[in-house]
Amino acid sequence: MRKSFGANEVLKGIDIRFRRHETAVIIGGSGAGKTPLLRLLIGLDAPTDGHIWVDGEDIAPLDELELNRVRQTFGMVFQYAALLDSLDVFENVAFPLREHRQQLTKRQLEERVREMLATLGLGGKERHMPSELSGGQRKRVGLARALMLEPQILVYDEPTSGLDPETSRMVDDLIEETRDRFRVTSVVISHDMASCFRIAHRAYLLMDGRVVAEGTPSELADGDNAIAREFIAKSGVAPERVRRLVD
Repeated sequence: MRKSFGANEVLKGIDIRFRRHETAVIIGGSGAGKTPLLRLLIGLDAPTDGHIWVDGEDIAPLDELELNRVRQTFGMVFQYAALLDSLDVFENVAFPLREHRQQLTKRQLEERVREMLATLGLGGKERHMPSELSGGQRKRVGLARALMLEPQILVYDEPTSGLDPETSRMVDDLIEETRDRFRVTSVVISHDMASCFRIAHRAYLLMDGRVVAEGTPSELADGDNAIAREFIAKSGVAPERVRRLVD
């Protein structure tokens, strides 16, 4: 898969396969091509060349109407939660249902929103405004909203960016708890090597629009790929301190 903007080729032959019900982390520095790749994955852009297969369907040639159908396969958790500041927690989480599940009765909608908020530890926060929430709570509200349409795939854009280490670990735990509880496939776009070691079943190192290394975090840290070992070393992360097993 390739993506160009005019003469500038930003993705140069990407070939990635995500396994169901696992967490894949796409790691890379600024300018590596993570944002263009994310936009292709969720159908916001089309590749210049190649295919994007979702559940056996190539979404690359689909028109906008067909893409809207496919996009509901994905739940998107944005970098800073991207909550609507003028709406309270309940209305932020209800927003996808109001847009795409208009056949629901008012009672059904309320029940689904309250159940999701309770599941994610936000019971009692329904009428709080985003400005009244902590960073971790905002992440949970963003995740609750992303789950409302029952997506098969959750895509996280830099979920630990700007967070302190304790909150970052909480977000990592939340990503894995959500994957396990809701049986989703998680795709995490990140520059956070520590987070990658904590949550990834499989990691992909992106540099200059190419995947230069892939494997389990341990394989990247201890394998023969010198580029991956150098990237990890420059990140300042000691793998033996953050590494953990994932199922």
